[in-house]
Amino acid sequence: MVNITYDASGSIQWMDPDDGTVWTYNPGDIAWVLASTALVWIMIPGVGFFYSGLLRRKNALSMIWASMMTLAVVSFQWFFWGFSLAFSDTADAYIGDLRYFGLKGVLEKPSIGSTRVPSIVFCVFQLMFAAITPILAIGAIAERGRLGPIMVFVFIWTTIVYDPIACWTWNSNGWSFKLGGLDFAGGTPVHISSGTAALAISIYLGKRRGYGTERLAYKPHNTTYVVLGTVLLWFGWFGFNGGSALAANLRAVQACIVTNLAASVGGLTWMLWDYRLERKWSAVGFCSGAIAGLVAITPASGYVGSPAAVLFGFMAGTLCNFATQLKFVFGYDDCLDIFASHAVGGIIGNVLTALFAQASIVGFDGGVSTPIPGGWLDHHYIQLGYQIADSVAGLSYSFVMTTVILWIMHFIPGLRLRASEEAEILGIDDAEMGEFAYDYVGIDLGASGHEYQDDTHSHGVVPATAGGREPRHVHKTVHDASSVEGSDLEKRDAVAVQ
Repeated sequence: MVNITYDASGSIQWMDPDDGTVWTYNPGDIAWVLASTALVWIMIPGVGFFYSGLLRRKNALSMIWASMMTLAVVSFQWFFWGFSLAFSDTADAYIGDLRYFGLKGVLEKPSIGSTRVPSIVFCVFQLMFAAITPILAIGAIAERGRLGPIMVFVFIWTTIVYDPIACWTWNSNGWSFKLGGLDFAGGTPVHISSGTAALAISIYLGKRRGYGTERLAYKPHNTTYVVLGTVLLWFGWFGFNGGSALAANLRAVQACIVTNLAASVGGLTWMLWDYRLERKWSAVGFCSGAIAGLVAITPASGYVGSPAAVLFGFMAGTLCNFATQLKFVFGYDDCLDIFASHAVGGIIGNVLTALFAQASIVGFDGGVSTPIPGGWLDHHYIQLGYQIADSVAGLSYSFVMTTVILWIMHFIPGLRLRASEEAEILGIDDAEMGEFAYDYVGIDLGASGHEYQDDTHSHGVVPATAGGREPRHVHKTVHDASSVEGSDLEKRDAVAVQ
């Protein structure tokens, strides 16, 4: 039986039977962390909708499916051994042991993250971070990846890549934690690791059919889904960053303030950069910039003041926007720009944290957290070295280990990740799921000699996309055709672009 009592204020008290220490948990702190857990949960399908809207409609459902599948797989993995590997208090500098295998002993004891909440509350909160990270990465399989093997990949990747990085970043025994690295809510474990894994997946899978031609010069098929995904992500990020204070205090409030501010500035910045090219106010551009701002502020949200958040948003909205061109420079097919948004955004956040972290911000929690020497604003200049070391370690480890996992699976029968060309033509939704996001899904007729392809907003000879989330749009007029079939195809395509 759990040995807990309640004091006159209603706070939970637990006495350690080993040394007689009495630990007190404030119900308000527990409630805030549990609410934040639910907020981060809603971000996971948010990623699915965001990715789905950016793709062609014949692949739209697979990304929403992948988001919920990832949540389920990682929930089991976290129960099985993930939490123990990341947060056992007997961990070494790199990874934990199996002390809490099957969540044995994870309940009323003070958590390794904060003595303000019991370990079971910390466990379920951190589960959501572990679950959202792989879905960010596996967006790289979009339009050309098999869904069955990806479930195996998620379990293995979370164990071999995410858990060690989370351990060395947030576990008090981890090498980066001891070194003095500052990462409040997941710049390296969540964003750099997932963005770099997406790069490795993109390189391994190769280019989609028709890459570099008019076949892939398409607009996002459902901008409303992109906006909906951004709304869910932005909403959930208040729990992602604010909940990482692990208590209902002023530091949590400050994290929420800078989170919202960085997202706002990031969205406006990206949209304005896109406006200079198209002279259009792009909803996709605004959403992309908001996500970039949220990514950048994540490691800093519990360490920086509000003025710094403006710079975080501006730098993320600018640099992540231009980083979308890297795929053309180096020739990899990252169709959702995951590396540009998450890996580059995470690095920006880590570096700027070194410059603008303040010891006084940490004091907003009333002295509960271990004091920090701060960053360059506090004349602690070595902090930049710590942040760069942590970023490089996370990036290189994730890229190498993800590549190793992919190639081992490649040679195991049934686990090869690349879908066939036939599945790519038909669409992953139909080929892998036999279900669709909509009642009507266009069929790619390119394989049978037609010049028509589904979900494009052009017809005939069209220059390939020049980059960014939205390619150049070409408007066509309807021409007379001698056959009814040809006329129908052209009319349908003309309607799509008007």
